[in-house]
Parts: sequence; structure tokens; C-alpha cells
Amino acid sequence: MVLAKKSESQTNNEASVQSMINKYVKRAHESLDIMANFDQEKIDKICEAVAIAGEQNNYALAKMAVEETGRGVVEDKAIKNMFATENIWNSLRHEKTVGVISEDKEKELIKIAEPVGVIAGVTPVTNPTSTVLFKSLIALKTRNTIIFGFHPQAQRCCVKTAEIIRKAAVSAGAPKNCIQWIEKPSIEATGALMNHPEVQLILATGGPAMVKAAYSSGKPAIGVGPGNGPAYIEETADIKRAVYDIVLSKTFDNGMVCASENSVVVDSSIYEQVKKEFASWKCYFLKKNEIKPFTEKFIDPKRGTVAGPIAGKSAYEIAKLCGINVPEDTKVLIAEYKGVGKDYPLSAEKLSPVFTLYKAKNHEDALRICTELLNYGGRGHTAGIHTNNQALIKEFSIKMSACRILVNTPAALGGVGDLYNNLLPSLTLGTGTYGANALSHNVSASDLLNIKTVAMRRDNMQWVKVPKKTYFEHNAANYLRHMPDVSRFFIVTDQTVANEFGNRITDILANRLGEKSYEIFQAVNPDPDSDVIFDGVHRMKIFKPDVIIALGGGSVMDAAKAMRLFYENPDMSFEDSYQKFLDIRKRTVRFPKDNKVKLVCIPTTSGSGSEVSPFAIIKDAKTGIKHPLCDYSLNPDVAIVDDQFVQNLPENLIAAAGFEALAHAIESYVSTMATDFTRGWSMEAIDLIFENLEKSYKGDLAARNRMHNAATLAGMAYGNAFLGVGHSIAHCLSSHFNLPSGVSDILVMPAVIRFNAQRPNKLAMWPHYATYRADRDYAKIAQSLGIKGTKNDELIEGLCQKISDLAHSLDISLSLKDYGISKSEFEKQLGEIAVEAYGDQNTVTNPSAMLISEIKDLLLKIYQA
Repeated sequence: MVLAKKSESQTNNEASVQSMINKYVKRAHESLDIMANFDQEKIDKICEAVAIAGEQNNYALAKMAVEETGRGVVEDKAIKNMFATENIWNSLRHEKTVGVISEDKEKELIKIAEPVGVIAGVTPVTNPTSTVLFKSLIALKTRNTIIFGFHPQAQRCCVKTAEIIRKAAVSAGAPKNCIQWIEKPSIEATGALMNHPEVQLILATGGPAMVKAAYSSGKPAIGVGPGNGPAYIEETADIKRAVYDIVLSKTFDNGMVCASENSVVVDSSIYEQVKKEFASWKCYFLKKNEIKPFTEKFIDPKRGTVAGPIAGKSAYEIAKLCGINVPEDTKVLIAEYKGVGKDYPLSAEKLSPVFTLYKAKNHEDALRICTELLNYGGRGHTAGIHTNNQALIKEFSIKMSACRILVNTPAALGGVGDLYNNLLPSLTLGTGTYGANALSHNVSASDLLNIKTVAMRRDNMQWVKVPKKTYFEHNAANYLRHMPDVSRFFIVTDQTVANEFGNRITDILANRLGEKSYEIFQAVNPDPDSDVIFDGVHRMKIFKPDVIIALGGGSVMDAAKAMRLFYENPDMSFEDSYQKFLDIRKRTVRFPKDNKVKLVCIPTTSGSGSEVSPFAIIKDAKTGIKHPLCDYSLNPDVAIVDDQFVQNLPENLIAAAGFEALAHAIESYVSTMATDFTRGWSMEAIDLIFENLEKSYKGDLAARNRMHNAATLAGMAYGNAFLGVGHSIAHCLSSHFNLPSGVSDILVMPAVIRFNAQRPNKLAMWPHYATYRADRDYAKIAQSLGIKGTKNDELIEGLCQKISDLAHSLDISLSLKDYGISKSEFEKQLGEIAVEAYGDQNTVTNPSAMLISEIKDLLLKIYQA
């Protein structure tokens, strides 16, 4: 294919056009720089001067527009000019568009308005002067400069409009080139303006080709789509008002407002009444034999829309041009029609006092016809309905692909806003993606702003959540005798605890006054799995408790929490319940806010702290993986910390539980979620454990009482501050190698402390402190325990040694080898364990954001310890 070379005259013409556009753009940027320093008061003064000038000249400019274009009604164009000044300025008068425009003190967000820059303004032949007034006002209000490309058929009236308002703006203090226009209009010049690299935005109103060119420029463009809006007169409508509104709309400026009704759909039950009412307003119904010849002259066969010379003419003039004889005072021409689409040319947009009339069998048929009309060149623009049926208004609004749904309103005057409704007043009506537009609303000044958002660093409101009541000291379980508003007690426990303490609880319940009943579920195993949980839920469905009593160690209390969760929320799956989250308030899976069944937790070991925490550790019966469930809806309602249940614990359980509580206390102290409130609980628990664990192990009952309290304090701390990667790894080791809880915690603790005490490779996101502090926190724990040292490193190493010494004093080995775990078996499962630990909820709040590779390295160090 050989491309024809441009002639010398063509090349010279293009260069001349480009030079002209360059000059306009350069001047516009100079004015833009001046206006950048204007405050809101000065901008508003300029805009008010423009609005006044436009309003004062509304009639003269309207007269010029009609004389030049041969379209429309002078008086109606005068109203448009007044609307473009009075109504538009009234809507903008108090709008902030300069500097700080809003400040949200609660969210600590500040919004600052800046101009978008130089705007290319393209105007139509249908609404020439009013569009110039409107676009100039919204541009100046936002400190933008604008360069117009006027429609050649409306050049003189648009230039006059621009001259008047620019003079007013300059007199009020605006730079002289804030408003400019192409003096020698052409398609080439408008194209060069829209494609100029230093024009920041295009504001295009015009035909489909011009709007498409604007969107094809490769820069932000605000354009409008065609309107082929239907109006539906439904059988409950006020027929006289509906007809009056439509006649008003179609005769206003001879139907050139793009929102005006192009077709009217009427229920068959009122069709003849509606026709009679239109006829009373001097509307002419085309005879059947007139429709075809009328169509041939009315519709441009190439474009499929109204022929150029016809748009904006009066009904009488249009009839004359199309060879139809009608009375001179005819207001609207109506064609009764049955089809929509290319084979039915009059179903297209008409931009004149002409519409097609459709008879609908029922609501469903009417909505079908309206949808087809919108789809034939009017999607996204406007649809109207006249009805008193509120349910139908909603149905119509949902089903119509239009951005403006006008109810009992003349569409031409309703679509532009403010006059018949509270829509934003505008002469540029977006059609959204329905009509290939960027915006779906009435365009205004806010669309010509760049909004800068200043986001201050925030510290979210925090909380401390614990059970509503916590009872402690010897025989605190007697609270159950008087617990109010309950009568059906479902006791969750394991067989060992049931045999030892079950009667103590049932004896207390037997002494309650009034009606009471209980059932004991004693099938909980040391690592409760999902099968046990759903077995308990099944039993609860039969018994229908109003209170659950969890009597046992952490496993029992965790099981009871999960049973209540799934009993009250049967639609929640086990997989949903352990989904990981970054912020408990924003988690994807929603937990219940309130529980109808009360939960009382009575610990019989001194370690888990589950009696006061929102955690439950449950094993997946299918995979064998332990999952932490966490939500404040899991928190017990009542905790009873009664040392009568821990006086005869075996030594190995005292040791394991004690180290589980120690892990809770230390990890919650350095967690990214730790606060001044939780650190107090953590530190007190740490001090109590180091002071009392060995004594408790050796039989000191007073020390066991203090250890029982320490475990609950640690539970309160980690229930609000959460934990870290140590617990994540401990869960995995416990699952994979059957290590008891507590033992797995102490095995990993020294290595995890040493790791977290090093400046992190990957920094933790969103910590509740200004900068990394885990090394100082560990050192502070050491100092509280009386460990000597002058540097943090010395104190931290002393803490690790003290933990090791305590473990050895309780006959607990810190080597995985001593638990029968071979290196080959460990390395075989290493990758799987690292991934599982990374996915554990506790890892999220570790003071160092963990990489899976780092967890692998940490696991190897733990094995080699």
C-alpha cells in the first residue's frame, strides 16, 4: 500500500495550526501559574463577576445563538443562559475548591484541592452560549484555565459570550488569558488542542465523533454520550400532569436538551386517555401513511439519527421540511410505533419536538420497550417514569441502564438538575460506562480538581477485653450456686478431670434453688480435634443448654469455646473459623457479636490462660494440623480461678503448664500489639512464674495458688496483645511430634528470644510502637528478674540462660533429640513445618516479620540447641 504524501500547503497549514495552539497553551499556563496563588475569596469574586455578566446578557446571547444556528427558541435559550449562571453559581458559591477543603479529625485525613491544569473545552451547536458560561464557571471556580474549540456553526455567539465573561473575570482580578478560544475554528485546530501534550484535561460536549476523539486523545477526558431516553406513563400516573410535563420538556428549546424524552411508553389501559390528552395540547399524531415519508426526510440514513438541518426546529417547521401539513400552532409531532432498532429509524434520538409513542401490554412489556430504547443509542443517559406505584419506581430504577432516573418530571428540565429535583445542576450529563463515559453523574466543579489527601499516621483506638467476671481464690467455684438466669448446664471436660472433680461441680449445681439440669460431656482428649468438637455440638443440640461449664485444662476450655461457636453458628465451617487476619476488626470471616449461651471456664491446670482469652487451639481431624481460632466472641463470660483444682497436679503437668504460661507472658510482652495495659499483666505474670514455678513443682501449695493466678494474668495479656512466632512453631512441633503443650514452648523459647532480639531483616508492619523495641523489652524483663548486665545483649543472654536453668531444675530437656526426634525425620518435615508456622495466626504479631526461610533457619537452631 502506497501512502499519499502530504502537499506543501497541507504541511504548512498543519504547522500554522500547531503554532496557533502552542500560543494559546503557553498563555494558558502563564495564567494558570498566576491563579495558583489566588485564595478562595478571590476566586469566588471572579466567578461571581462572570455569573453576573452572563446573567445580564442572557437574552442578547440567546438571540445571537438562535440567529446564528437557526435552532431553538430564544426565550428558552435565555433560560438556559440564566440556568448556566444563576443556578450553577448558586450551587458552587459555598463550595471549597482552593487549598484545604476538608479535614477529618477522627480519621486524621486532610484533603487539599488543586487545579487539574489547562482544559480544552469543546462546545456543541445545540446549547452553545449556555455551555460556554457553564464550562467557564466551573473551570475558574477550580483555578483552571480553559481554551475553547467552538462549533463552527455557533462561532460568533460563543465568541461574544466568551468575550463578555472574560472581560468580567479580568475586571475582577483574573489573568487576561484565563479564558481563550480558537479564533479560526476547524476540525484540525480542535484536534490539535485536544492532543496538545500540555493540555491536561478535555471537557467535551458535542457529537459522538468529537466525544470519541476526546477519549482517544490519550489524556483524561470528560465527555457525554447521546440521549435516547424513554418515558414510561404507567396506569397509576397523574395523566394530565405527565402529559403536561412531557409537552413542556419536548417544546423547551425545541427538544434540544439531550435528556428530553425521545419516546413515550404507555400502558394499554390508559393509552387512549393519554393520546386524547396529548391532542388537547395541540400535539399532532402522524397518520400511518405519513410515517414512512416523514422518516425518510427526518432521519439521516448514514448516521441513523436526526438530520442536521432538522434538530432544534419547531414542530411546524419540521413537518414542513418533511412534507407533512400540520397546523402552525402544533407543539409536538408524535409517531405511534411498535419496533426499536435500525429497522425502525424513528426509535433513535431526535433532538426535536418529535417523539415515538409505544403501547405496552403491562409493566413487564413497558420495561422491555424502555430497555430496548436505551440500548438503541441512549444507554447511561436518562430514563423517566410517571407513576404513583412506589414499588414500580424501584423496579424501573434497578432495571434501566440509565444514570438519571427521573420520576414524575419533565426530563429536559429534570435531567439538568436543581429545577425539579435535587440533582446537581449541570449542562454536561455523564452517562457512565453504559455510554462509554468516565463519569456517571452531572458534571460540576469537583470533577475539575486534583484532590491531594494528607494522611496522618494514626494510632487506632485499642481495647482490653476480658471475661465480664473473673472469680478467684479457694472455693471460688461456689459462684455456680448463685449464677443468675441459667438452669441448663452442659459440662465439658475430659475423663480424668470428670473422675476427680466432676462431683464437686455437680454437687454445687445440686444445691441451686429452682429448676436445674445438667449433662456431662467428658470425651475431650489432650489435643481436641474437629471431630470431638462437632460431637459435642451434636450433644448440645439435643440437650439445648443455656450455659456451658468448661472444667479442665486448656484443651477442655478450647473445646468448649469451639463447641459454643459452632452450636450457635451452624453455618460457619471449621475452615472459616481459623482464617488468618491482620487486624481482628477487619477480618474477612465474621464471627458473632453476641452469644446467647453463657460460657464459664474453670481451669484445672496453671498454663493455658484459656479461661480469659479469645483463643482456642483445635486440631483438624483430617490433616492433624493444629489451628488457632481467635475472636473475642470466643471469650468466656465467666472465669473461675480456683486453686482447689490444681493442688494435686502431677509434677510433669505443673512444669509443662508453667512454661506454657511463661511463653504467653514473654511473647505477649514483646508482641507488636502489646500496650501499656497488657505489658503490666505480662510482667507481673513473668515475675510470679520465676518466683513460684519451681516451688509449685516441689509441692508448695501457696506457690501453686500464685502460679494459678500467673497463668490467668498471662492469659489476659496474650488475649489482648497476642503472641509471636514462638507459639506458632510450638504448635507445629506439638502436632508433628506429639510434644506436650508447654514442653514445645520451652524448647523454642531461648532460640526465638535470641532471634527476635536481633534487628529484624523484615520489619513488622503496623506495630503499636514507633520503632523496633523487642531487644529493649527483653532486656527490661531480664532487669525485672534481677539479671545483671550493662548492655542489652548481656541482659538478653542472661534471660535465655535463666529460662534454661529453670527448665533444667524441673527436669525438662531443651534438646529435641531427647524426645526421640531424629535429625532425618526433623529435616524431612522441616519445610512443611515452616510453612505451617508462617500461616499460624500468632506469627502476624511477632516483633520481626517472618520469612519462611527464616523460620526454617530458626527451626534448625532449635533442633541443634
